[in-house]
Formats: sequence, structure tokens, C-alpha cells
Amino acid sequence: MSAAIIDGKAIAAEVRAEVAERVQELAGRGVVPGFVDLLIGDDAASATYVRMKNKTSAEAGMRALDRTLPADGSLEQALEVIHELNADRMVHGIIVQSPLPDISPIDIFDLQRAITPEKDVDGLHPENQGLLAMGRPRFVPATPAGVVELLRRSGTEVEGRRVVVVGRSTLVGRPLSILLSSKGPGLNATVTICHTGTKDLAEETRRADILVVAAGRAGSVTADMVAPGAVVIDVGTNRGEDGKLVGDVDFDQVSKVASAITPVPGGVGPMTVAMLLANTVTAAERAAGAG
Repeated sequence: MSAAIIDGKAIAAEVRAEVAERVQELAGRGVVPGFVDLLIGDDAASATYVRMKNKTSAEAGMRALDRTLPADGSLEQALEVIHELNADRMVHGIIVQSPLPDISPIDIFDLQRAITPEKDVDGLHPENQGLLAMGRPRFVPATPAGVVELLRRSGTEVEGRRVVVVGRSTLVGRPLSILLSSKGPGLNATVTICHTGTKDLAEETRRADILVVAAGRAGSVTADMVAPGAVVIDVGTNRGEDGKLVGDVDFDQVSKVASAITPVPGGVGPMTVAMLLANTVTAAERAAGAG
């Protein structure tokens, strides 16, 4: 068996084209959707990601700006920026770029909950996480939303199937497990969430019809951990010994067992950016409607 490749670049392009159409509709009403990234410190990977978001948003006709603080910037400084952006009607989305520097005295949760929930396009405000858990999402975090779109647009049946999610972060694992188990088109799965405390992880992952890996460690999932014919979604982004980007899944081996698999790069990554733009347009549409 050789797995079909789920092309995240192609699917993300579809989503961005739909976003651009919505942007054009808003332009006719004099509204330009826009978001601001708050970048604390000078982490090279974070800066690269922010530049990619800005480039992609500009291509869709959106506005993207940066606000920066030094790595040792205070909570008060960061909150001042967020309060300013909360009050700015031209800003529809506010994003705190993570991770924060090791030397930062700030707990990122304090920044996430300071963002107006209606501008929390990352979906990480406690209110938005709670709404998702209640089945009434305002914004779904971009990566989980991207995983669902990859499954839907690749023709993968989700309803009634067993999904195993490896990773329990508030950014990916937890919201994705809630989302996939919710009632709705392309959802309604039976979901198991695994983590570092899971005993015999391979036994759990081999039960999956759909396996989503967001463990944050290269090579976490090998071929013997995957059921023949399973669909594998690799959320991981790690740097290999040669400096190249690799996922959490041993792609070469697992692709011989799975029926379909996402590559790294070119899988979930492009979808994260596309869904962030979609969330920002949604925020702008709601603001325009409320105005």
C-alpha cells in the first residue's frame, strides 16, 4: 500500500480563494478585514511565520500589521498594546504569537484572556474555548479548523469513525478532540485523546481510523503504531538534523501503511494560515453587521 497524499497547499489555496471573495464583498461596503500580530522577542521562526501570514493576507486583500515588544517586555506593556487594539475598530483580529521567549516574565494566558473575544481569531480566549466545548463555537482555533477542512475536502469520512488525537495542547489537541466529537457535518466522530501519560500509546493509535499527531516531537509515530488503511494527519513541525522541516510522523514508513497522509511541509501548515484568514474575515463580517 502507498498512501494518497493529502495536499494541504492545494486545499489551502481553495480556502484562500473563498476568503478573497468574501474580502471583495466587504470592500464594497468600505470594510478591509485586518489583524495584528503581537510579537514578543526576536525568535526567528516566529518572525518568519508572521511574515508568511502578512504576505498571504495581503494577497487576499486584507490588512496585516505587527506590534513588537522586547523579549523581557512586561505584562503591563503587552496589555497596553492589546487594550489599544481592542478599541481600534479597524482591527478585527488580535493574535499573540507563541511561544513567548523563555526569559519573558509574561504568562501568555493573561494576554489571551485580555483580547476582546470578538477579536480573538486564534480562538484561545477562555470564553471562546468554552463556547467550543458547549458546541456553540465563535472561533475555532486555526489548526484544528484546518485539520477538519483537510479531512472534509479530501473526502475522508469522519462521522461515526474512531479518531485518535496524540497531543493535548489547548492550541491543537484539546480543541480538535472537542470539535471532531461535536455534532455536525464532517464531525460526529468517536474521539480518544492521548498524551505523554498514556500507557501503551501504540495500542491506542492502532485503533484509529483517523490518526492526528500533534505530539511536538519528531518521529513520535512509526509504522507499527498505525492500522493498515488509516488516515494520518501530521500536525508536527520540527527541525531535523539537516535543518529541514519534519513532522511528528515517520512519513517514509507510515506512508506505506496508511491509506492517506499529510506531508510536512505542505500539509497542515498552509491550512493553519488559511483558516486564520477565514476567522479574521468572519470577525470583520460580524463587526460590519453589528455596525
